[in-house]
Formats: sequence, structure tokens, C-alpha cells
Amino acid sequence: MVEIRGGIELPARREDVTLETADGLTLVGELALPETREPVATLVTLHPLPTAGGFMDSHVLRKAAARLPALADLAVLRFNTRGTTSPRGTSEGEFGDGVHEREDLAAAMAFVTERGLPAPWLVGWSFGTEVALKWGREHPSEGIILLSPPLRRTSADEVRAWAGDERRITALVPEFDDFLRPDEAREKFASAPNVEVVGVEGAKHLWVGENYTRTVLDEIVQRVNPAAAPLPSEWDGPVSAT
Repeated sequence: MVEIRGGIELPARREDVTLETADGLTLVGELALPETREPVATLVTLHPLPTAGGFMDSHVLRKAAARLPALADLAVLRFNTRGTTSPRGTSEGEFGDGVHEREDLAAAMAFVTERGLPAPWLVGWSFGTEVALKWGREHPSEGIILLSPPLRRTSADEVRAWAGDERRITALVPEFDDFLRPDEAREKFASAPNVEVVGVEGAKHLWVGENYTRTVLDEIVQRVNPAAAPLPSEWDGPVSAT
């Protein structure tokens, strides 16, 4: 048995992919699928702020792709938004401050449709939550999970527009977040009372530490595929290191 932590990567079918935007850009990404089964749902991930070091390999998203296809039968799509670089490569274009990334999300959702991937959920982290809240209503999905939402680029009207939406929307808010803490988050999401705000004790904006990574991944799986929750902490099988 191997403890699942850090850079441990569990078996999956991994494929480098490209997304084509309506405004003519090519974005680079990766799709991770369960190794021997079809996925029961799909995570479309949106990374933190690229001008502050965010990219498709930001650690929570990388660990979701490394673990959840094997542990929870989930497909995980990661990609670099426009102008963002990671070891996978650089997506064309320039940072759009959450506005032009509308086209990036649309390209990702078109890819999900083209590939016939099931039950998409948007999972945004920090800046990625802004993209999800601004533009996610334009696309069919099962729900949205917001990690450390700063609500800096999301207007009050954009939050209010989600009121009454039938999709499940959850905001995981660190107790010691740098931008928005749980009590303030509850106030700002009050105009959309269907948004579930979950405060995470002891956590900070970047979810540093294995305990917080596990908390985030468990919270995601509890909503997307509850039959697979809680996630195990050990794996009896082959692994690799990222």
C-alpha cells in the first residue's frame, strides 16, 4: 500500500489535447480519464491567475488530475487559458482579465461536447472562479465548485444572476483567505442564496498542505460522485511521481 500524497500520480489514460477558440487561438491542455472504465462525470478546471503564477498545473488541479480518475471515476480536463505557460506548453493569445477568457471556457465546453464527456462540472480556483461566475451560465453543466473565490472581477450583478439557478453551486472558502473569508463570502453571495458557502477551518487561499488538498478533493467528490466519497488515503497498485 502506498500513501496518496504530494506528487503521487495514480493510473489513468492521459492525453495531451488542444482547444480551439472562436477568436482563433489554440489552447494547450490535458485530459485524464479512468484507466479501464468510462467516467461518470467530468471536471472542467479553471486555474488561478496566470499573472500571479497560476496555470493548469497549479497544485490542486494537478492533484485532481493525478488522483480522481482512479479514485472517483472522473474525467479531468485541465488547460492553460490564453497567454498562459506551463510544462505542457503555452496557449496562444494574451491574458484577458477574465473577459476574453469567455472564449476559452466556451472552447473547453465545446471539447467536452465533441468528445461526449459526461456530466460536466466547472471547478474554478481563484481567478478561475471569476471566469466560471462570469460565463458559466452560458453553458450546460451539472454544477460549479468555486475554490477560494476572490470576487474581485465578478460584479454584484453577475453573482445575483445565479440566483435560482438549478445547478448545484458550492464555494469552498478558506478561513484565512487573502481576499475573501467565509463571513464576507456569505454576505456577498447572499443575493444568490442557492450558492452553498463552506468555510474551511485553518485553510489559506492556496490550499497548501496535504490535509487541505484532501479536503478540497473530498468536497469535490462528495458533490460530483458521492458514491466514491470519502476518498482513500492509500493505494494498492502501481503509481508514478509527477
